[in-house]
Amino acid sequence: MENFAKINFLGASGVVTGSKFLIETSEKNILIDCGMFQGLKELRELNWSDLPVNVPSIDVVLLTHGHLDHVGYLPRLLKQGFSGKIMGTAPTLAIAEIILRDSAKIHEEEAEKANKENYSKHNPALPFYTVKEAENTVTLFEEQLPDKWIVLSEYISYRFQYNGHIIGATFIELDINSKRFVFSGDIGRSNDYLLNDPKRPEWADFLFIESTYGDKLHPEEDVEGILTEIILETLEKKGNLIIPSFAVERLQTLMYILWQLYKKNKIPNIPVFVDSPMGNNVLSVFKRFPKWHKLSDEDYNAMCKHVNIVASYKETWETIDDKRSKIIIAGSGMVTGGRVLTYLKQLIDEPSTTVLLVGYQAEGTRGRQLQDGVHEIRFFGKYYPVKATIKNIASLSAHADQHDLINWMSNIKNIPENVYLIHGEPTALDAFRVKIKDTYHWNVTIPKLTDVEKIVL
Repeated sequence: MENFAKINFLGASGVVTGSKFLIETSEKNILIDCGMFQGLKELRELNWSDLPVNVPSIDVVLLTHGHLDHVGYLPRLLKQGFSGKIMGTAPTLAIAEIILRDSAKIHEEEAEKANKENYSKHNPALPFYTVKEAENTVTLFEEQLPDKWIVLSEYISYRFQYNGHIIGATFIELDINSKRFVFSGDIGRSNDYLLNDPKRPEWADFLFIESTYGDKLHPEEDVEGILTEIILETLEKKGNLIIPSFAVERLQTLMYILWQLYKKNKIPNIPVFVDSPMGNNVLSVFKRFPKWHKLSDEDYNAMCKHVNIVASYKETWETIDDKRSKIIIAGSGMVTGGRVLTYLKQLIDEPSTTVLLVGYQAEGTRGRQLQDGVHEIRFFGKYYPVKATIKNIASLSAHADQHDLINWMSNIKNIPENVYLIHGEPTALDAFRVKIKDTYHWNVTIPKLTDVEKIVL
């Protein structure tokens, strides 16, 4: 019998989002990640298509971490006949559950709103998946410990290894017939505020590595200094500072920095409102898994006490009506949906408002439009003039930059047979390809969406 591994690049290939890699072997079929496409409309439309593979034959899904672009397609996978186990570390599955339930609720609400206000071209508009479908998905979750080899079949085993980025995130090592396949997932940064430095692989016959910042170095920014300046300007203008934020990690990092700035007397006691139901749930994951981050119990409690948690939609409106200068941190990070839109609807046309973008803004998102300086922005079927000041702190990204990525690979003792660059926009992928060639002289491939590569083992 021929021993082979057939790799199906079903997402995050030639693009950043939609992470899905199916490895078919004579023993087992393994899906690494199962994420949604985000950003450009033509990518988002791909989410509605069934996968071009035999979904019921997939035995197991291994999750690198809990972000939507790595887990958000799972309920659709079940719809297409998947009935195996979904494996990840305990915090990853906790985050994935929060994200799936939250996004299902948003999908249901958006479909309902579109039908009521008649602004969808679909009649009726349907949710991408329902809360019930998200709940069914969670029943297939099975926790695995990091650093431990797990036997899947006679010739296949895998291991999760700590990777920084967000709580619970890992890279995955998959041994098939004595060949090691390494899937980087999203690699975190060193010297992170909340997380430890990522571990690094020591062997890789076939390496699949993210390239989100493959062409960039994070600027050497004084994050605390910039934030202090923006806050003091906001107070001077008697305005509001709105920070669209990812609910996982970014929001907790911002809470921590703001609390530290206040503690060090760099900023006055300006009210901080955190309006992200999902972000609040993620805070509880930090509480549950103290070994996965750097915060002590004492720091965690003090940081939480320093902010006002907005618990309901009614409180969102009370926050908007509050006449004081304030900081509002609300989801979502790329301004694609969530509570931040309610604040922007009311405040983006005020010159006293500042909107601070604090991370990667994918092509086709409202965040990218704001970053690029648009004069108006569209949501809820209407245009709103942008009179607010738009600022950006690029260095708060949770992704490794080019230097970190090259360093992450530096522990690999062998010469990989091939390196596949995934999770990147075309310019980032190409720049990173050249950098790897120059640094390590390794074979590098940039797969496209739906490419299939057969590797004889």
